Amino acid sequence: MPIFKKSKSKKKICVIGLDGVPYSLLIELARTGLMSTIARLIDSGHLHQMKASLPEISAVSWTNFMTGTNPGNHGIFGFLDFKPGTYDLRIPNFLDVKVDTIWDILTQSGYKSIVINQPSTYPARRINGVMISGFVAVDLSRSVYPPALFSTLEQMGYQIDVDSAKVAENPALLWPELSKTMASHQKALNYFWEQDWDFFEFVITGTDRLHHFLWSAYQDKSHPAHQAFLDFYQQIDRIIAKIIAGFKKLNESEDSLFILSDHGFTGINQEVYLNAWLEKEGYLSFTTPSPKSLNDISPKSVAFALDPNRIYLNLENKFPGGLVSRSQKKEIKAEIAQKLLQLEYNGQKVIRQVFKAEEIYKGKYSSLGPDLLAVSYPGFDLKGSLKKKEIFGRSYLQGMHTWDDAFFWAAEDYGPDLAIEDVASLILKKVK
Repeated sequence: MPIFKKSKSKKKICVIGLDGVPYSLLIELARTGLMSTIARLIDSGHLHQMKASLPEISAVSWTNFMTGTNPGNHGIFGFLDFKPGTYDLRIPNFLDVKVDTIWDILTQSGYKSIVINQPSTYPARRINGVMISGFVAVDLSRSVYPPALFSTLEQMGYQIDVDSAKVAENPALLWPELSKTMASHQKALNYFWEQDWDFFEFVITGTDRLHHFLWSAYQDKSHPAHQAFLDFYQQIDRIIAKIIAGFKKLNESEDSLFILSDHGFTGINQEVYLNAWLEKEGYLSFTTPSPKSLNDISPKSVAFALDPNRIYLNLENKFPGGLVSRSQKKEIKAEIAQKLLQLEYNGQKVIRQVFKAEEIYKGKYSSLGPDLLAVSYPGFDLKGSLKKKEIFGRSYLQGMHTWDDAFFWAAEDYGPDLAIEDVASLILKKVK
């Protein structure tokens, strides 16, 4: 990406992120008049349907956005990844991102950025401006740069995210958690908007939490939480309207405004446990009936899966018990992919596409990622659990991510076939 010279006359840029909001949902809520601000933006600009990352999860998709690259370059393949040369898992963080982010590039050019609640930026790194990390940040004191702003956020009662573990135990806590989190983020928005900045980004993640726990409230008009679901989206529409009004007060135009999501969403019909499928197909076995981790893998195993849809071959010289040679890779990958495409549930096909890693990842870190990535038909939520013995099942979750129903709004029409890693360069082109 290019480096730019800062000009005093340069227009400001504003980015709004709506985590997990599908293109199809926005179109519907705009069409019915529920989101009047979005409806006006669709009329005046261009709402693009956009592909998310693979896997279609926030850790990867937001990193694709912030770097303008794919995991083969930036090195983040999921919420969990392997410690090199082992079956042990670790949680990659912002310090593991191998390339510059959009804010690093702006910093190098003298531009000041304020970024609030950006997922996958924990712990917060130095930028010229302010960085407040979003999910999966766990410690507010390490979630803010510069660190001196920690006390300011603490005084606001800033809450990083909904406590999903508490909500899973007691679903009635979802609405108070959403309300408390959103209120604190709006306080931060109001406070930092008044500071000096060239690039401002504000991300709402409550949408993703709402969808995971209460997607059926959107689908079913008779659901007791249906109106609350719609009210939440009206609140978001008002926040967007307020940001736009504030942007215009700075004599800025919507030409420098961008809104996007990191993946789509839909309802769950069945969860699909890929390791159970690999076991039943003879590709995976364990040394114990109740494996606790992949360290319990049998030396006869050929492949295993990590959340949500990553399949790894048990390769020699990559894993300590590696069985598969490099010369066998192509044949085994083709065989597993062909069998996955035949998987059915009650007569319905489950998998609509299986990608080879080389079709998705480009860059020097590509070999660290999975060998295959499965994309399901809507309603089949792929999982990498080791505990499940049956291929199909259900949990408390109601909504699942989708790959090709993210959105990107801009004043300009950037044509079809947009992917989330394309967005950074489009935004940076506004910097002259």
